[in-house]
Amino acid sequence: MVAVDGREDRYAATLVSWDGLPGIPVSVSALIRDRAGRILVLKPTYKSGWTLPGGVMEGDGETPWEACQREVLEETGLRIARGRLVAVDTRPAKGRNALGLRFLFDCGTLDDDLLGHIVVQPEEISTWAFAAAPEGLAMLRPAVRRRVSAALAAGQFVYLHDGEPVDGVTNQT
Repeated sequence: MVAVDGREDRYAATLVSWDGLPGIPVSVSALIRDRAGRILVLKPTYKSGWTLPGGVMEGDGETPWEACQREVLEETGLRIARGRLVAVDTRPAKGRNALGLRFLFDCGTLDDDLLGHIVVQPEEISTWAFAAAPEGLAMLRPAVRRRVSAALAAGQFVYLHDGEPVDGVTNQT
């Protein structure tokens, strides 16, 4: 554990990238549905609750969409070719956690043939399920639930802060 000036809660403020600019962690999630409209949810081995397929963007020049495709493949064995960006959410800085950006892609409805080949990454995922939206949302960790709920309710791209729409930011011109 790293401390700055003897205080762990200042650690996040010290994160910088190779060029000296603030290093902001970025993660991605994929909203994937079956033909019945149920959402694919995963149970991670390394944290409580359920989540969507996804994870952290690599710092090697990977884009958010490339990270989404890679993470879905790693965690589920599914190759996704299409996605629509439905939300960008800023996760507030808290203690040792820096402010982060979260991208949510709606990857649509996948064919049953493809979904029948889900193979989870056992080091990270203990199980998976398809759940109808109300049940699936209730299963998700709170921050993910807020993000997905807001995106589904908006029906179009939405900019969020901690899963809540931001006053003054609109999709209308």
